[in-house]
Amino acid sequence: MADFFQNGMITTLHRIGEPKLETIEAELLEYSRTKPLTILIPCLVTEFRGRALPLIRETIKKLKYVDKLVITLDLADRAGFNHAKRFFGDMPQKVRIIWIDGKRVSRLLKILKLNDLDPGPRGKGRAVWFGVGYILARGKEQAIVVHDADIINYDRWLVARLVYPVLNPSLNYEFCKSYYARVTDRLYGRVTRLFFTPLLRTFKRIFPGMKILEYLDSFRYPLSGELSFTTELAPHLMVPADWGLELGLLVQVFYTVSLDRICQTDIADRFDHKHQSLIRSKPHQGLMRMAIDITKTFFRTLSEEGVVFHSGFFKTLRLSYIRIAKSFVKKYNDLAKINQLRFDLHREMTAVESFARALEIAYDEFIRSPVGVPLTPSWHRVFAAIPEFFDLLNQAVEEDNK
Repeated sequence: MADFFQNGMITTLHRIGEPKLETIEAELLEYSRTKPLTILIPCLVTEFRGRALPLIRETIKKLKYVDKLVITLDLADRAGFNHAKRFFGDMPQKVRIIWIDGKRVSRLLKILKLNDLDPGPRGKGRAVWFGVGYILARGKEQAIVVHDADIINYDRWLVARLVYPVLNPSLNYEFCKSYYARVTDRLYGRVTRLFFTPLLRTFKRIFPGMKILEYLDSFRYPLSGELSFTTELAPHLMVPADWGLELGLLVQVFYTVSLDRICQTDIADRFDHKHQSLIRSKPHQGLMRMAIDITKTFFRTLSEEGVVFHSGFFKTLRLSYIRIAKSFVKKYNDLAKINQLRFDLHREMTAVESFARALEIAYDEFIRSPVGVPLTPSWHRVFAAIPEFFDLLNQAVEEDNK
């Protein structure tokens, strides 16, 4: 049975007992009459060849409380875009596909760059940013759910538990983050287990009492890609366009939202999606690149808090990280044994060593360029600089989807 222990600075909404899906969906349908809901899915064209998207599509068809589905489609030519339109062509909800590589959206990118509002390089962060902008341009939606396109065990409970805290007016949360167990016959989630959390605990040891670090340590799965939030919050958010998206978003929420209006919810007993590779010799691919981008976002966040990185800082950081990460390997080894899970101790230790190398690369890159990849501009700023941009974005998407 799940626990119901509350710790940290935000509210945790656990999975307890046997609630009825039909009851919660009926509530959500009633709430959605006055607070419409849009699901936003950033998607690469290659993901249409996977087995997750058909399941996601068929599940969303059954969600009567969802008003609209927005797909931000990346790396797609005309044929790929047309295939995406056909793929979602029979949905009961209104569907709009934002063709990132299409001529109309490409023109809008040029307008943004000419006005010093570059949303950054291609990636999930930029894709989510465009999707949020289009939703805001419509001016109707009140709640947004964002999740990835590669969730293999996607189901109705996942969406219901994710959106309930934001749609239910008596709960009245502005931001909800998911958590879950990344486990099958073994433990997954190496970046969170062996890198993010040990690195966060290292920072807490070096900078005790820092509120932003205590806040981040309140999240059970800080790198999860599934979340919901209100359109009141959306215009204020600025996020990294790279793999630092999830961390950068949590930081932005911390500075924007009252802590009593932030929560995390357990959305699945088990959760499975695409697993990235970890190759130490290829630092800008897979999990190595993710760890590097996350670290640079950490460094930037601490710098904004007034931390000055002196010459001896990195030696302390690296050695402390390795020690804490190795202690986590022992903890997860023990967890795997008592639950009769497969556990490769050598593979886990190799991962820690690879992540320590990612830490070195990230520190060198940060010292050379502290700003790094700029944050996407907030939609408030875009509208202030280009008042007609929402109309242009809405028109571009509608023309593409005819």
